[in-house]
Amino acid sequence: MKVDMLVTDVRVYNSYFKRFTKGNVAIKDGKFFYIGDRGAEYFEASHVLAGDGSYMVPGLIDIHLHIESTMVTPATFSYGLIRNGVTTIVPEPHEMANVFGLSGVKEMIRASESCEVDMFYSIPSSVPATSMETTGGDIGIGEIDELLRTERIKCLGEIMNFYEIITEAPSKTNAILDHMNREHPELIIEGHVPKLLDLELQQVAFAGVHSDHTHQTVEGMEQRMAAGMFVEIQEKSMTPEVMEYLISQPVDELFCFITDDVMADSFTERGHLNVLLKKAIAMGMTPEMAIYACTYTPAQRMRMYDRGSIAPSKVADFLLVSDLETFEINEVYKAGRRVFDVNQSYIQAEPIRAFPEPFYKSVDLAELSLDDFTMESGKADGAYTCRVIQVKNGSTFTEEVHRSVKSSEGRLQWEGSGLAQIATFSRYGTDSRAHGLIAGDIIKSGAFATTYSHDNHNLLVVGHSPEDMMLAANEVIRKQGGVCCVDGGEILSMLELPVGGILSEDKLECVSEQVGQVTASLKAMGYEHYNVIMSLSTLSLPVSPALKITDRGLIDVNGGRVVPLIVE
Repeated sequence: MKVDMLVTDVRVYNSYFKRFTKGNVAIKDGKFFYIGDRGAEYFEASHVLAGDGSYMVPGLIDIHLHIESTMVTPATFSYGLIRNGVTTIVPEPHEMANVFGLSGVKEMIRASESCEVDMFYSIPSSVPATSMETTGGDIGIGEIDELLRTERIKCLGEIMNFYEIITEAPSKTNAILDHMNREHPELIIEGHVPKLLDLELQQVAFAGVHSDHTHQTVEGMEQRMAAGMFVEIQEKSMTPEVMEYLISQPVDELFCFITDDVMADSFTERGHLNVLLKKAIAMGMTPEMAIYACTYTPAQRMRMYDRGSIAPSKVADFLLVSDLETFEINEVYKAGRRVFDVNQSYIQAEPIRAFPEPFYKSVDLAELSLDDFTMESGKADGAYTCRVIQVKNGSTFTEEVHRSVKSSEGRLQWEGSGLAQIATFSRYGTDSRAHGLIAGDIIKSGAFATTYSHDNHNLLVVGHSPEDMMLAANEVIRKQGGVCCVDGGEILSMLELPVGGILSEDKLECVSEQVGQVTASLKAMGYEHYNVIMSLSTLSLPVSPALKITDRGLIDVNGGRVVPLIVE
């Protein structure tokens, strides 16, 4: 019998029994054809691959991530994924959607069509994430319906404004959910529901949101699973307590591992979804269970029934691994074709200009002056209690704390107070801006500015002196996006992100090096965080607790409202 490939003498992972069995594997037309004892005496193969006792594992599948978080294009992202054994992803491009709306989503999909990795998209459901910020695009019911008709879509992306759901307020979020449940009742709806428990959590599930990928505790995770929600475990949720629960309880079908956001330097230095797989094994999960949670359950969650296992008719995406404990990948195959070999050079192709011209001219904001960093108090001389964003290492959540700050001649005297200023400016042609105060595990000198600020991607500036803040901000504006660090009037590092103000078209290694330089600069200025870039970029994310800032003002996330800087 003729086949395209015969892989001999491998230990094949069987997803249905969660175990490895020795045998041979025949591949035909890019799909698995046969798994068993029959070999070259039965199959006439165009190519025979000696497995030499290697472990054959399905290609890894990541169903919740944002390509834009790595600050590279889909083609560059695909290059990074392949060498880490990831062959299928379901990205949600809500960062680009916040900048360009429907066209941002479509252009990300177009840029993915020729990629080695299969990219099935998730429709951004929360663009903008709230009504308390300015963005360059809006995704509503009309845009969602158009994408469902015309694009390769797997689900509705993370519903983030849980406050609108639990208050049952007439809102865009509730209108979208009502429409989906009525017109597209079979569509998978993904969720973003940090810290919710009991009634509030079940209100979200009742509305049709049946997953969560945010930071988990054992209590919260168990409540989600009990409510029929699928839990997507990212690395920050892999605490000893959470892992012990996943290992000891019969919840194999109720979770998978996902990456969500991976910085470019981590991508090149550590890896991708394979990092979580290896970490799970190191924390006591059996290799068979860890593989299951990176292949089979994510495929089932997204109803991708043609992949995620090694069985007849499934897409022949697989890895060859010599040792399960270290999970070092020797070879990667996509639809039966080898796309990575650890013993051969694997070099990224020269990037091309992949987006329409307007995507390179998206920062519509005039250069700033020192006056733009004056903090008006509107108060008589005296000391006033102010709300302060408190950053704490270990989480991208912040806290609201109160500090006394003097006002003189109608201006807050924040310099030298031990607090830094945080300001955000609309980059979409409007004169909307806000100023606040920030403290905690952040920079202790200098300033940084960035348009890589979730999810609105307005210009975010944090600093201890107006002069440094102005210099950093204007450098980002001139470069049409990026991250700039300044201290003492000197530019320490600059990561240029000219595509939509959030992506680079440089090679992955180049972007990684630049991200490393920016991270080093921020740490040298005193920023203390396990993920510095993600911490600073989510200071403007008004759906991530507890106190954040947008161009409309300080946001009490749990209360779903804009609050004044000075406590009345």
